[in-house]
Amino acid sequence: MKKIAVLLTALTSSAVAIPAFPGAEGMGKEATGGRAGTHYLVTNLNDSGSGSLRDAVSQSNRIVTFAVGGTIKISSRIVVSSRVTILGQTAPGDGIATYGNGWSFSNAHQSIVRYIRIRMGKGGDSGKDAITIADGDLMIFDHVSVSWGRDETFSINGAATNITIQDSIIAQGLETHSCGGLMQTDGGISLFRNLYIDNKTRNPKVKGVNDFTNNVVYNWGGGGGYIAGDSDGQSRANIINNYFISGPSTSVTAFTRGNANFQGYVQDNYYDPNQNGVLDGTILGPASSNYGGMVIVGTRFNYPGPANLMTAPNALTYVLANVGCSKVRDATDKRLVQEVQSWGKSGQLISDETASPMSYSSSALNGGTRWVDTDGDGIPDDAEIRMGTDPNRADSMEDKDGNGYKNIEDWANSLLSGSGSATTTARTTTTSSRTTTTSSRTTTGATTRTTTSSSRTTTTAAPTGATQTQWGQCGGASWTGPTLCAPPATTCAYQNDFYSQCL
Repeated sequence: MKKIAVLLTALTSSAVAIPAFPGAEGMGKEATGGRAGTHYLVTNLNDSGSGSLRDAVSQSNRIVTFAVGGTIKISSRIVVSSRVTILGQTAPGDGIATYGNGWSFSNAHQSIVRYIRIRMGKGGDSGKDAITIADGDLMIFDHVSVSWGRDETFSINGAATNITIQDSIIAQGLETHSCGGLMQTDGGISLFRNLYIDNKTRNPKVKGVNDFTNNVVYNWGGGGGYIAGDSDGQSRANIINNYFISGPSTSVTAFTRGNANFQGYVQDNYYDPNQNGVLDGTILGPASSNYGGMVIVGTRFNYPGPANLMTAPNALTYVLANVGCSKVRDATDKRLVQEVQSWGKSGQLISDETASPMSYSSSALNGGTRWVDTDGDGIPDDAEIRMGTDPNRADSMEDKDGNGYKNIEDWANSLLSGSGSATTTARTTTTSSRTTTTSSRTTTGATTRTTTSSSRTTTTAAPTGATQTQWGQCGGASWTGPTLCAPPATTCAYQNDFYSQCL
């Protein structure tokens, strides 16, 4: 890897920015998506043509929403244009998935991608990733479930800069390669509250500038868990409050292949290596030998971290309740979460997603019912009445309340009852300055990390606008977390969403 170059993005003091959505965090949090363009409504599950997802992302400056739920079977890779927002949480029924091949976000600058399943599978292109990024600036992926890559599952390389992956699942890269993915760029990647699971290796493999915080890594194989560089290039990473749990396929320690060129700031990472069916991990000491031989530094790199830094045990609880396309969890993600909850007893590397135990069926998602939308602007009539917009005029790309988000974004955000991530971010316009440097990769305006303890208030009544089912118990005999969550965020440390994503 080339020596980390000086990259400077200077914004004047009068420049303003808002998060990509309430709860967006990390280096990609200011992605704008298609906010300056037009709205595109996906109306069918076709692989191509008018009304298809492929057509929706084929041009820049679009906010993409869905009038249909279900699985889109794709025969070739989907290539996403720049300045596109994909709001999968708007799909009715069980939500949206693609299956059969992968996606490329190379040069898809300013992308915002939320609540979508990208499942590649053995029928995808050999030697390709489920998600590939080779270039591009300012992207954020939130609550994405990505699995079954033929090469890597989610891989970022090259000149990519300022990217966040948060609250997502990166799972089951297919054998024989079976890789979670490369995270290799000097331009900066934030990885917050994700689940890496059932990948033989690269969970992830990191080079360059990286912030790896509050993630869970489960059942990596003999190729390695977190792989620290092993190259001549300089790497500087925060590795903070993550939880590593060995599974049936695990035969090596959590961290491997660090060298003198890899500098890591480490803090309170937990490791449970014994595969005994009990969650009993302990904190890894800061010795270099515990972290694969990387150079341990004493000061955190000044990258923009999560507003709510959880302890590793609390992050584990949060991840299991929230991670992935969790507005409605499909059978695949439910099984992956249940594997983690076996605490080392369950899990496997796979080469065929259609075979047992995954037995994937692309017809399993409920498509739901299309809503009434008189003006065809993508927002249902009943939602427009609640929002005070006009159900008889296509006004979804206006900003009625002046908060910086288009009406269609406000509606999509409202479906998640808050931020959709670990913290509620106020919808205010803030002055921003993003400066990227070589040696310390300083990012001004970074959020101060503070460790917060978890205290959860229990309530038996649903809040206004929610059914008791939405707010209620997250069921399942193996569930060990809290059962009810009271608003607002100040009394609900782990989550602000309704518990509609029951296991």
